[in-house]
Amino acid sequence: MSIGSWLAQRVVQPVVANALLGWERHESGVAYHPGSAEAIADPYPLYGELRRKDPVHRMRLIDAWALTRYRDIDRVLRDHQTFSSAVASRVQRRTGLVSMLETDPPDHTRLRSLVSQAFTPRSIERLRPRVERIAEDLVEAAANSDRLDLMASIAYPLPVIVIAEMLGVPSQDMARFEKWSNDISLNIEPILDDEEIVRVRSAAEELTEYFEGIIMLRRSDPKDDIISALVAAEEEGDKLTHEELIRTLILLLVAGNETTRNLIGNGVLALLSNPDQLELLRENPGLMGSAVKELLRYDSPVQLDGRTATADVELGGRSISAGQYVIAVIGAANRDPDVFENPDRLDIRRSGAGHLSFGRGIHYCLGAPLAEMEGRIALGAVMRKFPKIRLAAEPVRRRQTVLRGLKHLWIETAA
Repeated sequence: MSIGSWLAQRVVQPVVANALLGWERHESGVAYHPGSAEAIADPYPLYGELRRKDPVHRMRLIDAWALTRYRDIDRVLRDHQTFSSAVASRVQRRTGLVSMLETDPPDHTRLRSLVSQAFTPRSIERLRPRVERIAEDLVEAAANSDRLDLMASIAYPLPVIVIAEMLGVPSQDMARFEKWSNDISLNIEPILDDEEIVRVRSAAEELTEYFEGIIMLRRSDPKDDIISALVAAEEEGDKLTHEELIRTLILLLVAGNETTRNLIGNGVLALLSNPDQLELLRENPGLMGSAVKELLRYDSPVQLDGRTATADVELGGRSISAGQYVIAVIGAANRDPDVFENPDRLDIRRSGAGHLSFGRGIHYCLGAPLAEMEGRIALGAVMRKFPKIRLAAEPVRRRQTVLRGLKHLWIETAA
């Protein structure tokens, strides 16, 4: 994901930041600081203000354009020729961690094709019994306590066990994966300080060393897993370099748990905050499929995506020059009133236009079928096992801008 020239330095001085935000506000009537405490806690009121006042918004705090209308974002995500992904952000250039997300065809096509078979709807459906078993085991273990952190007990372990088994690495290393994933996921954030840059680099180095050991084993003893398939492709010599192999494995391990973890956590919180919808889902479990799609729309696990304009282009009446960065505010598109009726209302019966939480075009999320299936299974298991679930404490959000999720979600399960 390229967020363009977002500031990768520690943070601009507050007086400078305030001046730049004041400049934005003077030009358009609204200012957008995506890393502010307000935006992390609840960005949707600000998204609405941007969409009303300046839907193609020139950001002065960071040198980019922020898009908040569904139609503009849909266009940008579909048009990879005019809006390229193949420019790493300043953060990524500092960490050195770039994946297929920052490529365009033909490299993107080549890399994606190597792993796509593992994520087809048919392949994912074959995983259903195993995912159901994992979910049931996790909720059974969690049921031993009347109060639990849903993120630590269910939302994180479920997807990381699944992706670890798909890759062919021991799920017993889950605690190490969590630390590595938490640190590496910072790589797509807009602003990192020096300490965070070191954390990303260190986690990438440790995970690379870990994967090197697994790869060595697979060269001599291939298994029916993704690592073995990618090792075979690398050994053919013209499909995959060793560096691409490592970066693809890092991407799959991190992306394979981040989106689903946040979907489960954000989804449970949204249902608890909208008890009428929670009760409706309890009474109509057949709505689980549409409920997961609505939860993805309502509070998207991925809030922002970025592209680089490859040519001068007009968008929403504004002129964007070649080389400028465009930020697709997916969370705003998912609440565009021109597309969704009563967009700020959670409605698990909602139908019509689809959300943009998995993107569009050639970069549409490879793991979307898996994430949706895991979400349906996890939410169903939680609701069956804990029919009286309720919040036990104020939720704690992760201080991240691109990935929107919870660090802790303490719930009470006793009647």
